[in-house]
Order: sequence, then structure tokens, then C-alpha cells
Amino acid sequence: MVYLWSRQIFLRDRVAAVSVRVAEVVNGQKLEVLKHDRRFLQVKTAKNEVGWLPERAVIDSKTYDAFQKLAADHRAGPVVGDATLRSELYMHLKPGRDTDRFYLLAGNTKVQMLMRASVPKTPLATPVPQPAPKNGKTAPAGSGRRHGASEAIPGVPETPPVIVEDWWLVRDAQGHTGWMLGSRVDVDVPLSVAQYAEGQRIVGAWVIATVTDPEASTPDHKVDEYVMALSQPKSGLPYDFDQIRVFTWNLKRHRYETAFRLRSIHGYLPVRISLGTAERGVEPVFSFEVATSPDVAINPETGIARPLAPRTLSFALRQTIVRRVGPDMGPIPYMIDHGARKGARR
Repeated sequence: MVYLWSRQIFLRDRVAAVSVRVAEVVNGQKLEVLKHDRRFLQVKTAKNEVGWLPERAVIDSKTYDAFQKLAADHRAGPVVGDATLRSELYMHLKPGRDTDRFYLLAGNTKVQMLMRASVPKTPLATPVPQPAPKNGKTAPAGSGRRHGASEAIPGVPETPPVIVEDWWLVRDAQGHTGWMLGSRVDVDVPLSVAQYAEGQRIVGAWVIATVTDPEASTPDHKVDEYVMALSQPKSGLPYDFDQIRVFTWNLKRHRYETAFRLRSIHGYLPVRISLGTAERGVEPVFSFEVATSPDVAINPETGIARPLAPRTLSFALRQTIVRRVGPDMGPIPYMIDHGARKGARR
């Protein structure tokens, strides 16, 4: 059995320059292989339609089973946010443009975001060997390129910088799971709070509480309050977000206000929302992991980055005030560039 990964293709009655279309098959369709002929396959559909197609247009059962396993492995995993596809996009088995792809989702499809990874846009090229200096002499100090860059050698092309892309593991409404290019996936965030991103990339926004404002124009006058994670607007970061903000609703001014902001952290998804116990009852709590050192473990196959020594920070929303809660009440680690410094207790 094979499965069509192309958008659609016609089966033809023969492998020849002139042939007749006998049937049309579409993305994801299961086909039975009858014959092989060089780079073509003769297949049969579930409707007993028989025809030829290019072998490159299908994936085999082994690859299909790998997609099924990927979906099974992440069926119970936490959802870190919802998103919408900008245009039609393929699901890949692993992050990367050259990896196996299968399911093709239409533009504006809603998906659930499961985890993020960063990989080079193109496979890394083999380093070009550089010739030794003539006459065994080295270049004089101050010559060549500045800022500690490697010295340019005539006739040897310079190594271009590695371009890194973000990919998201997503799941659609049918349970299909795969990796998609992050630049083509837009996080679903209400415009009412998205306008406060201040040029940063919104990684996710989660409802932490709901209040009633008789003058609000929302359905039943209910207004949601949010926890938002943001990051710098670039790919390849060794963390998922570096800023947390909490937006609460001002019942007197009838607008959103920032109740809490935590910056310069190396934070990791998911951001978990739960209910905690307080003296006056229950209160909403949000928590997430942060790195305590620059040491990060990167999976060589997927490009997923995780901290080697994570800590879990928890905060409770009490009306419009955010307070630190939980067993970890130590100083919050702030990570700036490649160094670290301790912040004040909050």
C-alpha cells in the first residue's frame, strides 16, 4: 500500500508521452500497488480504478506508519495554544523542508500547537578546506576582516551564515499530527490584547479568569483576562519565550491593563493554567518552566531545545494583583544573552 502526498494527480492508462486519464486521486488517499515500472507505479483505488502515477508522488507504508506513530505519541500531550494556517501547508514527519511530508491542510485551517523546534533552513554544507598561507607566513595583525571574524582568503568562497527556521508540531481537528513551518502558522490571539505586543512575537495567550462588566460590549458582558507569552521577533532562539504579561480588565475604565510583567527570562512551554487554594477560596494560577543556566539540551533529530536545570515558577491572580506562589519562592533567574544574573524576589 502507498499513500498520495501530492495535492492531487491523475492516474493514466499507460506510461507514455500520450496517455489517457482514468481517475483522479487526492492527498492522503490510500492506493494498492499492482506493478512497478522504473519510476512509476500501477495502482488501484478503493473504487477499483487502475492507473499509473509517478512513484515520487506517494509515500510508502513505513512512512505512513511513522506519521501514525507521531500522532499516537502526542495524542495526550499538552496543547500550548491554537493557531491558524496562513495558506495551505504540508505536515512533515520531522522539522525541515527536506523531510517526508504527507497531509496537506488548506489555508485558514485551525490547528493545535504542541511544541516548537528550530532547524537550519537548508542542510549544512560540508566546510570548504582552506589552503595554508603561502611561504608559511601568516597575515599581519590588523589585516583581513574585523570583529574576530575568520580571515578572507582569495579564491575561497566565504561560508554563508546558517539561517535557522522555527517549526511547530501541530494537530488538526481530525487528529492528523505533523511539523509545520512556523512562519506560516499564526497564533490565535484576541485583537483586544494582541495590540499590546509592542513589536514582540506573541507565542501564546491563555484565558486565566473572566469578569463581568455591565458596560462591556462582549457577549453576556463577560470579559476574559489573559496570560500572554512573548519573545523576540526572530527564529532559532534556545527558549520559547522571554517575557510574560498578564492583562486584567479595569471595571472602572472598561479597558485592559497590564497587571504583571516578567522580562528577560528563558521560558519554556507549556504555560499551565490551574486553580489553586487560597485563604478566601480558589484562585487562578499559571506556571511555566525557566532555565537557570545557559546550558540547553538540543535534540539532534528534532531541534527541540530544553533546559538542563529547569525550575517551575508559579503565580496566582488575586483580582488584579499577581503574586508568587508555590514551593519555589527563590530569586527568579534572569538570563541576558549568554550570562545570568539574579533578580529580586517577587
